[in-house]
Amino acid sequence: MGKSGTIIIVDDNKGVLTAVQILLKSYFSKVVTLSSPVTLTSVIREEMPEVILLDMNFTSGINTGNEGLFWLQEIKKVRPGLPVVLFTAYADIELAIRGIKEGANDFIVKPWDNQKLVATLQAASSSTSTSTSQEKKSNTKEEPIHPAMYWGESKVMRQLHTLIEKVAATDANILITGENGTGKEMLAREIHSLSHRKHQEMIAVDMGTITESLFESELFGHVKGSFTDAHTDRAGKFESADKSTLFLDEIGNLPYHLQAKLLTVIQRRSIVRVGSNTPIPIDIRLICATNRNLQEMVGKEEFREDLLYRINTIHVEIPPLRERKEDIIPLAERFIVRFYKQYDKAVMEFTPEAKEKLTAHPWYGNIRELEHVIEKAIIINDSPLIPAELFQLSVPRTAGIQEKSISTLEEMEIQMIRKALDACAGNLSAVACQLGITRQTLYNKMKKFGL
Repeated sequence: MGKSGTIIIVDDNKGVLTAVQILLKSYFSKVVTLSSPVTLTSVIREEMPEVILLDMNFTSGINTGNEGLFWLQEIKKVRPGLPVVLFTAYADIELAIRGIKEGANDFIVKPWDNQKLVATLQAASSSTSTSTSQEKKSNTKEEPIHPAMYWGESKVMRQLHTLIEKVAATDANILITGENGTGKEMLAREIHSLSHRKHQEMIAVDMGTITESLFESELFGHVKGSFTDAHTDRAGKFESADKSTLFLDEIGNLPYHLQAKLLTVIQRRSIVRVGSNTPIPIDIRLICATNRNLQEMVGKEEFREDLLYRINTIHVEIPPLRERKEDIIPLAERFIVRFYKQYDKAVMEFTPEAKEKLTAHPWYGNIRELEHVIEKAIIINDSPLIPAELFQLSVPRTAGIQEKSISTLEEMEIQMIRKALDACAGNLSAVACQLGITRQTLYNKMKKFGL
């Protein structure tokens, strides 16, 4: 039997990910592993897998399986016919039945039997192979489902909303700037949804996660045999975004010597796959985002001025959350609704003291930090009211902060990452080097802590 197509494995245990990846690479042409489901829906759209192996629990200490069921529903929103096999260490037959009723194809219990795991996944993969091409076509005709952009009540956000409504209908390149966690990708999706390209899926690329060696292959594609692992022809992100929107996040982290290659493609409106000499025309709307000051980088010869002009036809800045405090509670209340539904909890609301504490906090991690704090509170809370003392707020950025104010290892990590971010002016490669960790580990920690 030949290899099946692409499989995505989602599990927060790196040991499990590695073991299953080694096992399945002999049976699937591509094995994609995710240690968190946060980016799962976007990876599904990019990779178009044939099956997903989905863990049921991702939050430490929470073993109900509700997280897996929530992400199962998110998968079905993106691709209703995509086979999903649930993966859990808890042999709960009621949970298995519930998962299958809600759309899962099958259920695997850890520790697993290798032969049974492979057989189950191959059976699930083949169950919809005949409808895969139809599903790809239908995805281009229907408007994708994403959380709606919340504009807030503040004057500055209302002004931003007015500007976006004007520019979204054009094909002008847009540069979105703002601190980490302000919602730059969500704004990009809102722009896309208001454009004439909205019936095609927006393609999002995190430039900070692409290694230099794979830059051209990931963005421009490659032909079979162009390098060791090029087993088939593969379209890059630019081709995938044809007639749609291409979102390049963290554009400021692109190394200087690779910026010229990106500029060439933007100028020529065509790409050449790695290993080929044939130009392929592309029709895209380009949106870029960064938390860095690109104009300062131009002055330091860290960013090409000609590239900045190309991506900066329209510049929009998302203000930090601490500068629009009237938006904090409405945002937090939206997160309450999402998470009590996700974790099968009763309806909850804030006490007045809780609202005061949330409003007073500086939120250096912005909306992402607020979301993380509310999620933790919902998980811990068992009352209809959410008290102020339940919020585990990170240590504020204070120049004279004392060591004794750090009460947990998590707070220590947060402070070290923030100090490194400040010292390196947001350059994530430099931050990772200073902290002695990989870029991917840094990304994971920043998402975990809402930085």
